[in-house]
Amino acid sequence: MPILWLFLIVAAISAVGYVLGRSRALQSAGGDIRGLHSLPNFYGANVALKTVVPAFGLLILWLLVQPLYINSQVSGMIPDTAIKDGSSRSLVMAEVRRTAAGLEAAVAQGQLPEQVARNANADIATVTQGLKDAGQVVTSEITQPILNAAQSYIGMNATGHSVMSIAVILLALAGAAISWWQTHAEYRARNVVEQGVRLLLFAAASIAILTTVGIVLSLVFNTWEFFKLYPATDFFFGTTWSPSFSGRGGSSQLGIIPLLWGTFYISIVALLVAVPIGLFAAIYLSEYASPRVRAVAKPLLEILAGIPTIVYGLFALLTVGPLLLGVFGDSGLGWMKAGTAVMTAGLVMGIMLIPFVSSLSDDIINAVPQAMRDGSYGLGATQSETIRQVVLPAALPGIVGAILLAASRAIGETMIVVLGAGAAARLSLNPFEAMTTVTAKIVSQLTGDADFASPEALVAFALGMTLFILTLGLNVFALYIVRKYREQYE
Repeated sequence: MPILWLFLIVAAISAVGYVLGRSRALQSAGGDIRGLHSLPNFYGANVALKTVVPAFGLLILWLLVQPLYINSQVSGMIPDTAIKDGSSRSLVMAEVRRTAAGLEAAVAQGQLPEQVARNANADIATVTQGLKDAGQVVTSEITQPILNAAQSYIGMNATGHSVMSIAVILLALAGAAISWWQTHAEYRARNVVEQGVRLLLFAAASIAILTTVGIVLSLVFNTWEFFKLYPATDFFFGTTWSPSFSGRGGSSQLGIIPLLWGTFYISIVALLVAVPIGLFAAIYLSEYASPRVRAVAKPLLEILAGIPTIVYGLFALLTVGPLLLGVFGDSGLGWMKAGTAVMTAGLVMGIMLIPFVSSLSDDIINAVPQAMRDGSYGLGATQSETIRQVVLPAALPGIVGAILLAASRAIGETMIVVLGAGAAARLSLNPFEAMTTVTAKIVSQLTGDADFASPEALVAFALGMTLFILTLGLNVFALYIVRKYREQYE
């Protein structure tokens, strides 16, 4: 049964339960609302909540647990002889899932008879041809153990979904029946409903925390799988990035140092652009601009923060790159060979970061107490001297925090780098050469033609974990500085 149908059935049961619970409460009070402990709507809501919450809770739990259980069961069915040298059980399971999805698609499109797809002794060539006719990509040769495991995977999934549908509907009916039976005039429905709503709000507030934990765990587990297949020392200290995908020959060299160098180099160029312009803009808006000019200039400046990064990438590719090539290329100084370079991506990324630096610095400068300015003026200092010797030193910790936040934003940028910096992983000091970053390679590794459980694909998680630790450290340090600064004047 599709999940949407199951959702609608449970919603219908809860709606009927709401009406029945409300009417039962009124009936138990003899139709007089004054005889009820709570308003009639609370009795109906009590039945609806006790119908929906347990049913949807079981549904979510089942959807989370069933894939793990089926994967473990099917993985145990695969004999060790089916795992080729240089492969792993996780790689074979990835092929099993891909084959299972292909079989279901081929049957749905009529490219493969259902009896053939379900037959444990089906001809491998017939199955492979059916998958290709259905447009399903088969990245390795389908063997009999993989076919049998895929058929078991499909069967167990179908059985699990059927049992789940029955269990969810029965639990919804049981919740509705029990809560309807509990309904009477003296029942404290309002207290129960308010407590239930409080728990639901707590669960909603926990989603962000649980999502963060889930992201971290997915990175950790997949990074651990990668380091089982590829040495950690070669990854962290290797100076060559040269992945070799399946079928192209050679062995992969997955050293992260060229990617980190490109990431930091482009980020430094971006900060060299964003920090002076953003800081000077903040000083002007907070200290020199009139209220009328500030009311117009600040929103216009912050429009830059709302432009999608893909638009910045196109701007780098179509405008900034050719412009720099005309000045520094063969027709100019001869330093630049192509429009994609560190300088191209750095300049555009710096423009993107200007509102981050200016807005945060503006707020921090405005937070400096006016009494400090008045004291400086009272000692005979000019406005520029007050800004240089009083305001900026007082706001410096917060400005440093704003710069660090902008740096973490620059390190995590992807689209500008993909379109403006190129894809070459190299160690070079020339800002007019093409380079790449960690985020760009994460995209390319996960959109390549390697198996998802291969080192060439799993390396994306190791790259993501490294980037996560770097940006998390910068963010924590920046927030610590900003909070320490704010506490100084509040």
